[in-house]
Amino acid sequence: MHQKNIHTAGKSLDQAEKVLIMVHGRGADAPDILGLASHFNVSEYALLAPEATNNTWYPYSFMANPEENEPWLSSAIDLLKEVVEEATKQGITAENIYFLGFSQGACLTLEFVTRHAKKFGGIVALTGGLIGDKINRENYSGNFNQTPIFIGTGNPDPHVPIERVKESVGILEKMNAKVYLEVYEGRPHTISHHEIEAANRVIFL
Repeated sequence: MHQKNIHTAGKSLDQAEKVLIMVHGRGADAPDILGLASHFNVSEYALLAPEATNNTWYPYSFMANPEENEPWLSSAIDLLKEVVEEATKQGITAENIYFLGFSQGACLTLEFVTRHAKKFGGIVALTGGLIGDKINRENYSGNFNQTPIFIGTGNPDPHVPIERVKESVGILEKMNAKVYLEVYEGRPHTISHHEIEAANRVIFL
């Protein structure tokens, strides 16, 4: 089970009007994902970055049977819920809560927000898709109310098949999200300047 270990940067929660929750990838840590913040237009945000115990949110591929990734997957989703609750206790509304995740963190981010869909400020998923060997639509509820979601991915990607990304986009759109998908042909498993520019253009206005 994940221990609660939330790193912070940017403005303090009691002074900020907006919050960005940043979710790192497999093998990385909270300072690693926080280091990306300087590339985004978030200087006025409070930054919250939970850190996975042993630097991994769940042990197997995001496309494994979800039971194989338990109890870590459920624990990770619960931890993100705690982070959101910490922000709301400080008076931050959901419409001013933003998310950004990379790779395993992008998958976890999309899974969390789709299970708790509402009008968020915006979501950035850098190479990710909804979790499971098959997508279980019964896990998802709510209405994004035109929340902007940017998803960037390479094709082919060694960890995240483009088919799963597109299937995830379809579900998000049916739940009333405004999805911006950018597919970068032949790009390796990394974050590109094009993605950063796109995220700033459509999410971090």
